[in-house]
Amino acid sequence: MTEPASLFSLGMTRFAKVRRDLEAVVVQGRVASGCYEFLLFGFKQGWACLFGGLMLALLLGTHFFYPADLPLHRYDFLTLAAVGIQALMLLLRLETLREAWVICTFHVVGTVMELFKTAAGSWIYPEASLLHIGPVPMFSGFMYAAVGSYIARIWRIFDFRFTGYPPRWTTILLAAAIYVNFFAHHWLPDLRLGLFAFAIFLFRRTTIWFTPFRRARAMPLLVGFFLVALFIWFGENIGTFANAWTYPDQKDGWHLVSIGKLGSWYLLMIISFVLVSLIHAAAPSEASIKPVSA
Repeated sequence: MTEPASLFSLGMTRFAKVRRDLEAVVVQGRVASGCYEFLLFGFKQGWACLFGGLMLALLLGTHFFYPADLPLHRYDFLTLAAVGIQALMLLLRLETLREAWVICTFHVVGTVMELFKTAAGSWIYPEASLLHIGPVPMFSGFMYAAVGSYIARIWRIFDFRFTGYPPRWTTILLAAAIYVNFFAHHWLPDLRLGLFAFAIFLFRRTTIWFTPFRRARAMPLLVGFFLVALFIWFGENIGTFANAWTYPDQKDGWHLVSIGKLGSWYLLMIISFVLVSLIHAAAPSEASIKPVSA
């Protein structure tokens, strides 16, 4: 039986029915229920990471197996493959139109940053390509889009609710300041420490409620930012290992990306989260708190 076509227009995907069926499973016993919730949590996380996971698989796969003598450059293949994945996800209703819009937004924001950072020598793309803007291959924007895609999908899949969320205008101000500092610190004093302090002050009382199975679970939002930033740092190490891009200190051979980059990803996470909060239908407010099941 197929889902009604109207579900897609309402922001639902084919995963919605799978999710409902899995959440309707009756599990007896505390231990069995806990194990099932853990597995369901992992399954939902994997589903939310679908686009990003496929992109990382493409980076590694093409690094090891892409033929060097093909007329199509590897970077161009990655760009076309990313576009193809997005088209298939929409056609197969694995992604909503709103999530596709999030990806487009992040692609633009990320590409602008890439153009500036490569010009400043922060990192380089060592391989040739035809589909590029200046020194930046078009596939690079999809790496930022993968972060936006994850946040948009996880927000819906885990039914995010918040307590203690700061006024929206303050989060927009913080995100804008972080984005400007990514550029301005090349000429002006780096305000990163001050931005960290501002973020901690704003979100110090914010709790995120998410529902893996039947009970709403809670976590400080600042901790959630850190955990996602940590996994992005892992992904960045995969990307540099696959020679998708390289940092100046990796010119003599690959090594782990500096742990200091984790701070940059933490701040980027805040920008990403605030952008999704503006696009997402559910406003992060006290009125949208989901009661904790007994």
